[in-house]
Amino acid sequence: MRLALRLAAAALLGVGGAGAAAQEFVIRDIRVDGIQRTEAGTVFSYLPLRVGDRYDPERGSAAIQALFATGLFKDVRFEAEGDVLVVVVEERPAIADIKLEGLKEFDKDTVLKSLREVGLGEARVFDRSLLERAEQELKRQYLGRGLYGVEVKSTVTPVERNRVNVLIAVDEGEAARIRSIRFTGNKAFSEGTLRDQIDLTTSGWLTWYTKRDQYARPKLAGDLESLRSFYLNRGFLDFSIESTQVSISPDKRDIHITINISEGEKYTVSQVKVAGELLGLDEELNALVDVRPGDTFNAERVNAVSKRMTDRLGALGYAFATANAVPETNREKREVVLTFFVDPGRRVYVRRVNVSGNSRTRDDVIRREIRQYENAWFDAEKVRLSRDRIDRLGFFEKVEIETPPVAGSFDQVDVNVKIVERPTGQVQAGAGYSSSEGLVLQASYSQQNTFGTGHAISFQVNTSQVARTFAITHTDPYVTTHGISRTIELLDRRSDLAELGLGSVDIDQQIAAVRYGVPFTEFDTVFFGLRYEATKIGLTESSPQVYKDYVADFGDSPAALELTLGTARDSRDNILVPTRGLYQRLFIEGALPVLDLRYYRLTYQHQRYLPISNRFTVAFNADFGYGNSYGGKPYPVFKNFYGGGIGSVRGYETASLGPVDEFGTPLGGTRKFAAQVEALTPLPGADRTLRMFTFFDAGQVWGDDENVNFGSLRMSAGLGIAWISPLGPMKFSYAYPLNDEPGDKLQRFQFQIGAGF
Repeated sequence: MRLALRLAAAALLGVGGAGAAAQEFVIRDIRVDGIQRTEAGTVFSYLPLRVGDRYDPERGSAAIQALFATGLFKDVRFEAEGDVLVVVVEERPAIADIKLEGLKEFDKDTVLKSLREVGLGEARVFDRSLLERAEQELKRQYLGRGLYGVEVKSTVTPVERNRVNVLIAVDEGEAARIRSIRFTGNKAFSEGTLRDQIDLTTSGWLTWYTKRDQYARPKLAGDLESLRSFYLNRGFLDFSIESTQVSISPDKRDIHITINISEGEKYTVSQVKVAGELLGLDEELNALVDVRPGDTFNAERVNAVSKRMTDRLGALGYAFATANAVPETNREKREVVLTFFVDPGRRVYVRRVNVSGNSRTRDDVIRREIRQYENAWFDAEKVRLSRDRIDRLGFFEKVEIETPPVAGSFDQVDVNVKIVERPTGQVQAGAGYSSSEGLVLQASYSQQNTFGTGHAISFQVNTSQVARTFAITHTDPYVTTHGISRTIELLDRRSDLAELGLGSVDIDQQIAAVRYGVPFTEFDTVFFGLRYEATKIGLTESSPQVYKDYVADFGDSPAALELTLGTARDSRDNILVPTRGLYQRLFIEGALPVLDLRYYRLTYQHQRYLPISNRFTVAFNADFGYGNSYGGKPYPVFKNFYGGGIGSVRGYETASLGPVDEFGTPLGGTRKFAAQVEALTPLPGADRTLRMFTFFDAGQVWGDDENVNFGSLRMSAGLGIAWISPLGPMKFSYAYPLNDEPGDKLQRFQFQIGAGF
């Protein structure tokens, strides 16, 4: 009976050759038959039998199991030729090629990478069961995105050398659309109010782009959390979602969603306490609590208090501090007692600061912005400041900082800085020919992170007779290790104002300037510099009278040595796409009384960014300018301020606001004011580098002989798109002037390449 069971087991495992299965013998030699791609050595490495071993059916069964377990063979059997063991195998085919067709919802390369990770890829052994599981998983992913009519079919085609081609064809079908969203159990708020709190919606005129009418389980889960937050922020502590029903029509095109909720009662706060290990900071932590007895319970405000407490403790080195709010409800009185239990945990210090992701930017360029030092106590505020300073460089698409605990240590963390670099260089070139100007060449190059050093350098050449320019600018942000910056500028510029619509005047300037910036806090910098400017003014009979008068007083070649003093404060989280923070700058530029000119100019700019939510930012900008002369000399007209266009008042032509001559030519002025308000949000499906905005602008320019009259401000409103493109920051706007007057030059559509408002 025992021998019969062994023979039966061997037969079930595919042991061929009765001689090998039934007899026992000492193996004198082993031969492998049937291999095509697999090396004989590979078979021997997995075979638990060796020359000199005694063969019996039980050891044969174990050997066959070992070879099957490799996944390389679909059939294995043993035969015996005398005392020679013959291993006969039939290999599984290998995958020669794998292709995907019909995928639109998912990226093909990402899907192919996922297939390779599970064993379906070129040169891998083909496994039908793996392919079937991949089909089901791909279909499941489509169903999760609301594509219920999807069909996934695979075709396996044999090719030479025991290989196969695999084709996975997908017919995505049409996405099922949400036709209705219903709520049951709501009493305090209407269905319309609740629908406004969630992202999913029924089909509308814009849902073809936003796809908010396409059902997906992750979207619904996120909406349920938004609904829960809405109720908890309005005092409904007992709120719960009883169930959700999602039904689909027989044709798999329409989806109906029903959300069953239980609102519970609305609670007010009766008492607020702070307990736990307070480290002697009782007064300081209590001062962070802005929830008062009598307030309606608001989960968002409560969480904000907890965050302020943990941030404060984190700034003292307690990286893992917690401040959990525990509510004790009194259902009869509908009141809640809030207790914040503080647990600072252990104070920790930083073992290492690691930087990764910078293939181009040098480590020291990033590390010099990091304010959290190694072997120092952990400081959450310094970690946040470090992230903002790195992001403010403008070299990176993404900056993330993680602070994982060190394995095996209870009082150490690492600070891991992970970045994703963005292109920081711009190259532009062009050529043209006209009968009046001949060959015109234009070229510019700018690099904000030259060779990864953090230095900014730019070259500009323009041979046009209208605006010929040769310019070189170089900025070293760290002339010293303490962060003193230096900017050197050399410029040769000739402008024909007649071509620009600003009068028949040629202005030729040669400029050499140097400016230093000295930081005295993390956000504040003082600037000072010298600038030499030589100007050549060419007039014609039709030149504006103000230019003729100026040349009569100063001659046609005035020169100036200018001193620049200024201060700036910059706490924005990013230079190119800020979402929070403040930027303000005050500059005074004045001609020293050593050469021809006697004037000074004062400019002040104030920007503020307020995050309303994770995706919505409101930005304010105000810009003032004032110019005057001293020593009995007139103010140089080519130093006038101009208004209108992007950066001033959109909807009006650039430099068109303010005084004009008798021919309607804008002359600029010695005083200006401009203010803008923008509401920005990323476009649906895009990140913060592509944002849409609405705006309101107001501004005006006044001449030296005019009184500043804010009643004469020009105003406009409109919308636009801001894009951090490969060519640099770009803004497109369409504005509607609100109070234009006869003679104003309007330009509703405008665009700008460059940063700022």
